[in-house]
Amino acid sequence: MSPAERNITIIKPKTGWQIIDWKELKEYRDMFFFLVWRDIKARYAQSVLGVGWAIIQPVFSMIVFTIVFGNLAKIDSDGAPYAIFSFTALVPWTFFAGSLTASSNSLNDMISKIYFPRVVLPVATVLSKGGDFCISLIVLFGLLIWFQVVPTFWIVLLPVLIIILMVTAIGFGLWLSAMSVQYRDIRYGLNFGVQLLMYAAPVVYPASLIPEQYRLYYALNPMVGVIEGFRSSILGTNPMPWDLIIIGTVSSCIILLSGALYFKRREKFFADVI
Repeated sequence: MSPAERNITIIKPKTGWQIIDWKELKEYRDMFFFLVWRDIKARYAQSVLGVGWAIIQPVFSMIVFTIVFGNLAKIDSDGAPYAIFSFTALVPWTFFAGSLTASSNSLNDMISKIYFPRVVLPVATVLSKGGDFCISLIVLFGLLIWFQVVPTFWIVLLPVLIIILMVTAIGFGLWLSAMSVQYRDIRYGLNFGVQLLMYAAPVVYPASLIPEQYRLYYALNPMVGVIEGFRSSILGTNPMPWDLIIIGTVSSCIILLSGALYFKRREKFFADVI
């Protein structure tokens, strides 16, 4: 056998029930890190404000929510200043909303003539939002100092809540990226849908306003447990909502697994449709 023949790589269709080929993803890890870094640089390249955009969106939203919902509507904030109450929720929510919008467009520029695991694109898009998320966290802790709020012991649970947040964002990202290839209406209606979803999560109001008989159904939205967990661990407004977090964790895992399965089933049609 000649050296040229020994270097031939044969790509075969996947068989079996494996949803994600972890070995293959490991082989393309360099591409994965490149895509994450590319998205981060592209967001701030040729931008006057640069990283300031990661601060402006949640801060301006906090100001508007404080005026409208805190001062005018008098929404309960569980005893905390409404500004820090809303901003604590806006940190995870802004990451989640931005991930949904970005991942829905992640397959638009896919190169169909070169093989690589397509799942890398939406996952890298979601993780690239982590830069904005970290900046928002820094602003949040600055506000804690300003309002003289001391985080509770349960702040050690924050990394777990962040993992649930990312699992949820990746799961929805896989669903939306695969669906938007076939159904272009997904991209057009997503901004409106994200705005509606915000009111299905306790961003501008506390989860304590939800009647007890609907609480477990409400917790099926993983963002409910994440946001209330953020508030409990950082502000100490309420005891840690273990029921919301546990149900939300199970729901986020189901979203991720079903999203990965749907993505895999639709993956073979991406190049034809695009």
